[in-house]
Amino acid sequence: MFLAQVRMTPGMHLMGIADLSLERARAALANTGWDVDAVVTRSFDEAARSGRTCLTEDAESLIRADGLDVVIDSTGSPTAGIRHALLAAEHGRHLVMVNVEADVLAGAYLVEKFDRAGLVYSMAYGDQPALVCEMIDWARTCGFRVVAAGKGTKYLPGYSASTPDTVWDHYGLTPEEAARGGMNPQMFNSFLDGTKSAIEMAAISNAAGLRAPKEGLMFPPVGVQDLADILKPAADGGLLEQAGMVEVISSEERDGRHVVGDLRWGVYVTFEAAEDAGAGADYVRRCFREYQVSTDRSGRYGALYRPSHLIGLELGVSVANAALRGEPTGTPMAFISDVVAVAKRALAPGDLLDGEGGYTVWGRLARAEDSLAMRGLPIGLAHGLRMRRHVPAGQMVSWDDIEPVDNQAVRIRQEMEAKARDTPPVS
Repeated sequence: MFLAQVRMTPGMHLMGIADLSLERARAALANTGWDVDAVVTRSFDEAARSGRTCLTEDAESLIRADGLDVVIDSTGSPTAGIRHALLAAEHGRHLVMVNVEADVLAGAYLVEKFDRAGLVYSMAYGDQPALVCEMIDWARTCGFRVVAAGKGTKYLPGYSASTPDTVWDHYGLTPEEAARGGMNPQMFNSFLDGTKSAIEMAAISNAAGLRAPKEGLMFPPVGVQDLADILKPAADGGLLEQAGMVEVISSEERDGRHVVGDLRWGVYVTFEAAEDAGAGADYVRRCFREYQVSTDRSGRYGALYRPSHLIGLELGVSVANAALRGEPTGTPMAFISDVVAVAKRALAPGDLLDGEGGYTVWGRLARAEDSLAMRGLPIGLAHGLRMRRHVPAGQMVSWDDIEPVDNQAVRIRQEMEAKARDTPPVS
């Protein structure tokens, strides 16, 4: 999607693509209208000088190349994302982290590296977390209190047990149809089983200071007409534990019926006038009514939503903001929320975890202090690790349940956890 638009943006040059498969990179260019034979080179110098695009299997060589301003990591691999981010910071490149998995696993650690280097570490505009953060910024800059923020998705409680073998039934596809479309069942299953939603809400929480629900995401079925009525504190008739939380709303009623006015592809924020505004709050509520703001029945809480997001088609906004303004389109402020691995089935010693969207675990949103207290295993590391203890289905997997492992991502994550233990949690 980014390749389809980057060549249409004046002043933006795609200097290179690093991919483990050059054939796949060339196909991506061809599929999005590039004259591959005319633009592709294997020389970084020529790519920087002539406006051509270098293809390489070596990400580090591209990140090091002279003339590069911004690195985009879209690998989806937490360990690769952390490695690429550290290389970008070392070589003076801004970073746009499409890889939300890496951001949730170690974003608070990484942003410190970029801040010290005077560089931008940014969430990816077009992806839902950055769009939600933009709406949160809007509300706060207007002087409103942010009550809730998040996105929509298709979700039912039973989806948490879904595996790559069962995923296509829920999308109305046969495995053969999905294969013809080049669809990855594990990736699609990570959206269905709630893991991706948890990761995205953790990213928003860490960037905007909002809280995660104590018991994880509720996925209430909500249409846009009811956002302000439902996404407000329980004390005022809503579902939230408190104001200032992230939540994902479902496009499916619990009995499987479609939600009227669903926000499956969109994002939202609910807000209210400042409590201490006195008569001013009454005036603001009147303005809400006069300007047809979507509100709850009391008129006190308002909602704003965007019905769609364009993912990579909008990614250039982050690139331009980083390179020209020196600003991120969302960035972690602290380690506030986490996503912990939960067993999909009973796990036994010797079992190998297969990560996000797989057969063994799904990811549940948790407050960072709760994850630390439980020694929860982050979902971003729950791939390729071997169990050393029994864990029943539905129970969180902890660091103590897996065989010891040592690599760059694990060391960085554990360093971030150690620092967080010495930092008071966000209230």
